[in-house]
Amino acid sequence: MPDPHDPDHAATVLGRSRTIAVVGFSANQDKPSHTAPMELVRRGFDVIPVNPFADEVAGIPTVATLADIARPVDLVDVFRPAADAPDVARQAAAIGARAVWLQLGIRSDEARAIAAEHGMDFVEDQCVKPISKRFDLHPPDATG
Repeated sequence: MPDPHDPDHAATVLGRSRTIAVVGFSANQDKPSHTAPMELVRRGFDVIPVNPFADEVAGIPTVATLADIARPVDLVDVFRPAADAPDVARQAAAIGARAVWLQLGIRSDEARAIAAEHGMDFVEDQCVKPISKRFDLHPPDATG
């Protein structure tokens, strides 16, 4: 498995993604869990906020859980404490996600093992916002 802390690996994972479910996408515009996913929206990614406490975030309808998503998900971006990461990784595997990304400051050996067991790419302790900016990432075009 590639180094989950390597920015180049993170850029590869994000660059292959089009639909990104963001677990813990906050409605609070002052939080990184709002500003980082909004950078992905600005860059054209199909972002699905997963937040059981809001009907919408920044005008985007939310879902309460990953299981409520009705379309394929490439990447599950996690803004939750490390203790929640293994459960989120299991949920990501259950919906057939291709990758799990734990945000800056979040690490989980158990979530990494779950991702490996299910053939998912894994990134941890990285933030999507600076990675997307540094590598000027946008979703792949319709032809892949």
